[in-house]
Amino acid sequence: MEANIAKLTEELLVKNPEMPAGRARVWVELLWSDYEATSAKAGYAFRGAEYTENLVRQLITSYGDKLHLFAARNPKYAHLLNTSEDTVQ
Repeated sequence: MEANIAKLTEELLVKNPEMPAGRARVWVELLWSDYEATSAKAGYAFRGAEYTENLVRQLITSYGDKLHLFAARNPKYAHLLNTSEDTVQ
């Protein structure tokens, strides 16, 4: 899964080059975990990492260049996405 997240982070950085790498990684991890948690709560069977990767890739393709606007409007995620520490460790 680590390789999938790293690959998706790179794709997001290509789609939104102004986004810092650390923030892009947080976005990918949030999208990934949010889908899996929501799917599980709804009672759906786990479809595998490849399915989740494709779903997150579709979200990046459609909304990757606008993701930074979402944090400004949603205080639930603002503390995760509006930080001065935008580095991947």
